[in-house]
Amino acid sequence: MKKIKAAVVGYGNIGKYVVEALEAAPDFDLAGVVRRRGEENKPAELASCAVVKEIEDLEGVDVAILATPTRMVKAYAEKILSLGIHTVDSFDMHTQILALRRSLDEIAKANGVVSVVAAGWDPGSDSVVRALLQAMAPKGITYTNFGPGMSMGHTVAVKAVDGVKAALSMTIPVGTGMHRRMVYIELKDGYEFEEVAAAVKADDYFAHDETYVCQVPSVDDLLDYGHGVNLVRKGVSGKTQNQLFEFDMKINNPALTGQVLVCAARAALRQRPGCYTLVELPVIDLLYGEREDLIARLV
Repeated sequence: MKKIKAAVVGYGNIGKYVVEALEAAPDFDLAGVVRRRGEENKPAELASCAVVKEIEDLEGVDVAILATPTRMVKAYAEKILSLGIHTVDSFDMHTQILALRRSLDEIAKANGVVSVVAAGWDPGSDSVVRALLQAMAPKGITYTNFGPGMSMGHTVAVKAVDGVKAALSMTIPVGTGMHRRMVYIELKDGYEFEEVAAAVKADDYFAHDETYVCQVPSVDDLLDYGHGVNLVRKGVSGKTQNQLFEFDMKINNPALTGQVLVCAARAALRQRPGCYTLVELPVIDLLYGEREDLIARLV
């Protein structure tokens, strides 16, 4: 069996777990890690791995797994797709996914490759669950309740705000799909807390939710990668009312994101050129193994 050669672009919280998921997958080889600093301060756990500044410095890459901040995904994906390399990412700004898909679809098709966008756990694997629940009850309402837990995308967004030294964004479920954002920050010297807090609340990640910003002496003392989701759909199957479905999980946030990204990378090599979200991919394509063996075991 020819293994899939995957490059990991970015080596923050998600990138580290992507590497672990690749190492555990029998059908993948880690081609290398792309970091802005290259081999400078190379982590000990990557001692035997190629670490470069540009993906062009790696040989034979089939797919690039983008473990970058969401706001950098588009630029990285456009460049890498243009090199004829498949991409997957965990872009997490729900309202901008469709526009990103349209943009990358054109580039992917022009270069004969595949891009899978928004392939984390939400958006991502939760999106697949929501689609299944809607198929089971076409009329009805689905509530997605996150947390309580650390939001990776929101935390990265806070860290990018001028004056923030360290940050943690916690998502607290209020109920019926509504959430409160609890943001904890350490300030850089010379900055006013009120100004930084206002900038955080104005960011698109936070502008639509109830958000509280708190200054703390040490963000690290609060850090916990735990998260979760509770999906509830109440609706109608055919003409039968009062169908109630519930999906619940408690997770390590970046570990699950990394795992879903690796599954999406596997599926990418089984699609025709273009850009896809996870709900568009056959679920069986996410899995390792022979198709008929998987069907016999899972159906």
